[in-house]
Amino acid sequence: MLILLPPSEGKTPAATGEPVDLAGLWLPGLTTARKRVLTRLVALCRRTSARSVAESLRALGLTDGQRSEIARNGGLGEAPAAPASEIYTGVLYEALDASSLPPPARAWLDETVVVFTGLWGVVRLGDRIPAYRCAIGSTLPAPVGGLTAYWKKALKAHLDRAAGNRPVLDLRSGSYAAMWTPPAATSAAVRVLHERTLNGRTQRSVVSHFNKATKGRIVRALAEARAAPATVDEMITALRDLKLTVEEQPAVTGRPRQLDVVVTEL
Repeated sequence: MLILLPPSEGKTPAATGEPVDLAGLWLPGLTTARKRVLTRLVALCRRTSARSVAESLRALGLTDGQRSEIARNGGLGEAPAAPASEIYTGVLYEALDASSLPPPARAWLDETVVVFTGLWGVVRLGDRIPAYRCAIGSTLPAPVGGLTAYWKKALKAHLDRAAGNRPVLDLRSGSYAAMWTPPAATSAAVRVLHERTLNGRTQRSVVSHFNKATKGRIVRALAEARAAPATVDEMITALRDLKLTVEEQPAVTGRPRQLDVVVTEL
C-alpha cells in the first residue's frame, strides 16, 4: 500500500544537523532532477537587488512580507536537515503526530507514506530535508520552468515502478495530484466532506482546515492498525473498519476510484 500526501506550507527548521544528501532521499534515481531544481531555486533566491528579490517573490508566489523565505531558500545547500516528519508541521501533520506513534506503527508509516513536494519531487517521512519554501505552483529559471510540468515528466517512470500493483490511497490536494496519476485500477482518491443540518436540510461542504486534520487522523489510524490491504476494495474496507463513513462515487473510465469520507463533527 502507498499513501500519497501533500507537503505542508508550515515548516519548522531543523536546529542542527548535516545538510540534505540528495542521493540519500527515497528514489535516488531522481537525484539529478532534484539537484537541478535545488540549484535553480538557490540561485534565484541568492540575488539581492530589489528587482531580483521582487522577481523571486513573484516566481514563488510569495508576498513582500515573506522576504525571509527568500533568504532561507538561498542557504538551502548548507541548511541543517531533519526527517520530513519533523520539518512538516502544518495541520495534517499535527493531526498525524508521527513522533508519538509506537515504533511498529512509525516503521509502517515510513514505508507507506509518500509526500509530494515542489522542491524534492517526492520524499518519505524519514528522509532528511531542510525547511524550504517552494510550492508546486512555482516557476523556476530554465531549464526547470513550471514545477508541475517538470515533476510530472520526471516522476512518472520512477513512481510507476514503485507503485507496482500495490493499492494507492491518494490524499493529495489538486495541485500536487497533478504531479503523478497512479494507475486507475489500483488507486482511490479521497475527498473529506463535512456534513451538517441547517434549517432541517442536510448540507455537505469541504472545509479546508478540517479536511487536512481529518486526513492526518486517517493516516495515523491506518498506521496504528498497520493496515495491509492487497486491493482497492480491501483498502476501502480498512477505512470503514476505522468507523469512517466512506461513500464511493460513480466510476469514471481511466481514473482512480473516488471516495467521499463524510464526517459530522469539527
